[in-house]
Amino acid sequence: MDCEPGSKRPATPPGPRCTTHHREKKKADKERAHGRHVEKTYGISKELYDELYRLQGGKCYVCQISTGKTKRLAVDHDHRCCPGPKSCGKCVRGLACGHCNHDILPWVGDRGSDWERVAMALRQPIGELLLLGYLGQDEINIR
Repeated sequence: MDCEPGSKRPATPPGPRCTTHHREKKKADKERAHGRHVEKTYGISKELYDELYRLQGGKCYVCQISTGKTKRLAVDHDHRCCPGPKSCGKCVRGLACGHCNHDILPWVGDRGSDWERVAMALRQPIGELLLLGYLGQDEINIR
């Protein structure tokens, strides 16, 4: 990985690598460390993490916005199976951005019915229906 003699790029202290090779080594070291963390904490291999990322289209599986380019997507697992920060690897649900993993998922919870209720509230807000004249006062009290 040493730079060619006569390279115009200066070596970064303390070593023999030029800036380009130094960045490549740092990136490779970071990848290995992430792989060890994912395996130790969530019980899945780096290859499985990368496959999940690919299958999700390179985006958070909840919001479908965050790509994990700035900060890697977190491994979301079912806390009913493995309470706490570690997972057995069999209850991994997907990769989520920090906002979804720490704010959205805990707020809504693990029950599908809660998610359906939130989705319905966003699709057909009662206030909007009232303003458009689709609901009378009696129908609002029923909901």
